Amino acid sequence: MYIVTNREIYENRRGFKVFGKQPNSLGPHELRLVEITETRSGTRVRVVADKLTPEEKKKLNLPAGKDAYSAELIARRIFNRARRSKKNLLLFVHGFNNNVESVVERALRLQKRFDVEVLAFSWPANGGGAHGALSYKSDKKDARASIGALDRVLEKIGEYLHRLQEEEAQKVRDSAAKRFEGDAETRDEFLAKALAKQCPVRVSLMLHSMGNYLFKQLLKSSLYVGDELLFDNVVMVAADANNENHQSWVDRIQFRNRLYITINENDSALKLSRAKLGSQQLARLGHFPYRLHSDHAVYVDFSNARSVGDSHAYFEGSPLRNAAVKKFFRQALNGEVAEKELEYDVSRNLHAI
Repeated sequence: MYIVTNREIYENRRGFKVFGKQPNSLGPHELRLVEITETRSGTRVRVVADKLTPEEKKKLNLPAGKDAYSAELIARRIFNRARRSKKNLLLFVHGFNNNVESVVERALRLQKRFDVEVLAFSWPANGGGAHGALSYKSDKKDARASIGALDRVLEKIGEYLHRLQEEEAQKVRDSAAKRFEGDAETRDEFLAKALAKQCPVRVSLMLHSMGNYLFKQLLKSSLYVGDELLFDNVVMVAADANNENHQSWVDRIQFRNRLYITINENDSALKLSRAKLGSQQLARLGHFPYRLHSDHAVYVDFSNARSVGDSHAYFEGSPLRNAAVKKFFRQALNGEVAEKELEYDVSRNLHAI
């Protein structure tokens, strides 16, 4: 699994100490890749070199005299691994006060439990060493500073996926031209079917807690263009963002299949989040089951679901003892339709687990 991050990276350190608690010293938009491998002796952490070696450039048919970056090679590895294993891709953006070790543990659990290939984006959500309300304010400041980094992550994923898909499509077109030479009608019919099956990998985005606030800031910024359909599903879990007028930014989100917003009225972390800043902190989107007015979102209520309780991360742990909860996240995180069997309250525009 790979982590893409705008944290400071210390290449001379070992293990999780390679990750700093502050944004990259070259700027908060600077990105680095770190490979995570589970071994019998523990978790191996390896910082990926920024630039490709001459041998790696040769494999990718890139010009020898021009700098090329490792991100494209890693994108190919992730995409090809997902395709070979018949898995889907998930970009995971974590929330408030998360150290990298806990982010990695959570991402690995997502991979195993929902059978997806995970790429995690880690921003410096450590509270700046502070506690309580000061920690919360520090992380919100870091989230706002990280919008350029997240925008670059989305841009690069879209760029590399488009390039990989176009390469595969060209192989299909070349094969069809040879196979059906002189029979354009049969060739075009074959091409239409073959290209439809050519990319079976779905790509989804999961935002947890304050990761939704980070995405909100990007959506509201001048950086966000939003004209590319990159994700099949966008899943906003326990969103630590204002419920009030959320449709003004939520309706800017682009997706192919579904945009899910999950709600737990009993969410202890979001209740505490609201209390941290007193009257300034409005009802949070992830725990308030009213004023759900987005034209695009599918709202899903976990408040009364068995085993969920006051959980803030009901995609893991004891909430997954509830088969309906587990099924929802398995389908939603794999780019599928997940609300078909759920009860719908038309008066509140809310599906219930």
